[in-house]
Amino acid sequence: VQLQASGGGLVQPGGSLRLSCAASGSIASISVMAWYRQAPGKQREWVATIFTGGHTNYASSVRGRFTISRDYAANTMYLQMTSLKPEDTAVYYCNIREYWGQGTLVTVSS
Repeated sequence: VQLQASGGGLVQPGGSLRLSCAASGSIASISVMAWYRQAPGKQREWVATIFTGGHTNYASSVRGRFTISRDYAANTMYLQMTSLKPEDTAVYYCNIREYWGQGTLVTVSS
């Protein structure tokens, strides 16, 4: 499985971005998909997970602001981010089992 993350960029505090993670094959049989992030000088941390059936979990730092979803027809997972804060600045990675996307940089700054 190859994963291609996109959608990062520079946004002002309070703004929104939607990240995408396109898989090279069908995600129909994938039971768990997740987003992680790594801020400068910090360890990679878990952000959100989506399970078969649509159940989702979020890190406390993003709950209520971020929404993870997936489109089976497009073989793509998304992370809708709203009310962004400077502390959300990081490289965001998508993950399926042992496979990782290349990361997309999100910078929240005025």
